[in-house]
Amino acid sequence: MSEPTTPELPGTVERANPGPVHHKGPGPAMSGWIAPRGRGHGGRGLALHRVTGLLVVIYLYLHLGVLSMLLVGRSAWGSFLSLVTAKSFLALEAVLIGAVLFHAVNGIRVALVGSGIAVTRERLLFWAACALATAGTIFAGLHILGAL
Repeated sequence: MSEPTTPELPGTVERANPGPVHHKGPGPAMSGWIAPRGRGHGGRGLALHRVTGLLVVIYLYLHLGVLSMLLVGRSAWGSFLSLVTAKSFLALEAVLIGAVLFHAVNGIRVALVGSGIAVTRERLLFWAACALATAGTIFAGLHILGAL
């Protein structure tokens, strides 16, 4: 009787070969989650969608932390307001608005392409999402910083 053979793991051959293989294990590399190289417009849109989603979630947690400063007292809140009314901090809020806009419009694009309604218009919808987010960021920046 012969002993049962165990199946070879994926990537065993790649791990044995020397050379410029960036990821020698099974599955995609960790950087493949957001890396836009070698992708089409859909892949780039998905990578940006993930990044903007993470930014929005991080902002929401920071916002809850800021609101908890109200429990500390009026002096803590007043000193915090002097920080967030600085021009550099206000510019970051304009970037946040752009991220939320891109995430929302790109989410609609993902839904339309994923449902099969606008598969042929994926490139147009991606660039429309980018243009709308850029225009919204510029408008929000000008409005927040007081130029409008």
